Amino acid sequence: MKKVEAIIKPFKLDEVKEALHEIGIQGITVTEAKGFGRQKGHTELYRGAEYVVDFLPKVKVEIVMEDGVVSRAVEAIQSAAHTGRIGDGKIFVSTVDDIIRIRTGETGTDAI
Repeated sequence: MKKVEAIIKPFKLDEVKEALHEIGIQGITVTEAKGFGRQKGHTELYRGAEYVVDFLPKVKVEIVMEDGVVSRAVEAIQSAAHTGRIGDGKIFVSTVDDIIRIRTGETGTDAI
């Protein structure tokens, strides 16, 4: 089993969700996040005063899936979240040792 985490621009969330749904992914977790990468924030003008916005709004999407679906999920996220501009985000893939569904006690792939 693998866990795919994607940090994306907030306005791309619906497109990513639809792309994942189309390949059969049923459950996702979405968290609002703030951060920066290479773009290192930007400056804004507010009431005549200039200030630096260090942390930009992002969305973190987390999905746990069987190994066979990972490449299609990564491709779906990458194509749906792509704008071609700096700050499009990142995708992380990591191994999950075990999953336990709290309600039923199911483990492993049955708990996905």
